[in-house]
Amino acid sequence: MQKFPNQNMPTSIEKKARSVEEAVAEAVAELGIAEEDAVVNVIQESSKGFLGLGGKEAIVEVSVRGEDAPEQEQEAGDGPVATAKKFITDVLNAMGIEVQVSAVYQDDILDIELSGPNMGIVIGKRGDTLDSIQYLTSLVVNKGSQDYIKVSIDTENYREKRRAALVALSDRLAAKVARTGKKFSLEPMNPYERRIIHSNLQANEDVTTFSVGQEPYRKVIIAPKNAPQGYGKGRGDRRRQERRHEPAEQKATSTATYKADFKPQQHKAEYKNFEEYLAAHSND
Repeated sequence: MQKFPNQNMPTSIEKKARSVEEAVAEAVAELGIAEEDAVVNVIQESSKGFLGLGGKEAIVEVSVRGEDAPEQEQEAGDGPVATAKKFITDVLNAMGIEVQVSAVYQDDILDIELSGPNMGIVIGKRGDTLDSIQYLTSLVVNKGSQDYIKVSIDTENYREKRRAALVALSDRLAAKVARTGKKFSLEPMNPYERRIIHSNLQANEDVTTFSVGQEPYRKVIIAPKNAPQGYGKGRGDRRRQERRHEPAEQKATSTATYKADFKPQQHKAEYKNFEEYLAAHSND
């Protein structure tokens, strides 16, 4: 077999067969090249269907590898591109979702693009389903891999749309926090989305950001810069903030302070009720 194609041969061809391997073999034979000189794009994996019905042939697009060809993993083998495509296709097909998967692997980064008629289901609420598919795909691709491969999955440009929405939201909330002096808590977000908020507001002169809570409920707080700790939580918290500056004797005669200190489980042998506790400490 020739290493390079005949000048009269096409440089790219699409083939159907019972399996990806058969389709690739037919394509490289027709192109007149060796398999290692081919760039393979699996358009559709083969499937047997149910009870022999609804089966699908594998469809591949094979191009001649040249100096300008993208650094893409050959997909006929067990590389990360082939592994990711098969996993995603199998999972979504099992859910009854038709999907076309395209992927490019370069510099230990695997960029995957999904397309199909029901991508809204694949994205899920605020991208939760897409994030889950990305996480699981990363586990599958990196299993047994010596070097960590970063997996990024997108569809219908959702990632960029979500990033733009978070930037716009954080800008609006930062302006509100600066105007009112009250901090604002956003909904729980994944680490990637929290970084978008932090990065967008890190140079803001009026507000600061930090995260609170445990995963998966960890969320971003936007607060006024240089505000006292606890400021803006509400009237109760503001009142407690003010009480820190009250004279000691004024605090001692406050019923609220006694209530905060009184613990029935510690005094039940000595006092029958809270009134007796107050009477006993009236001269403190």
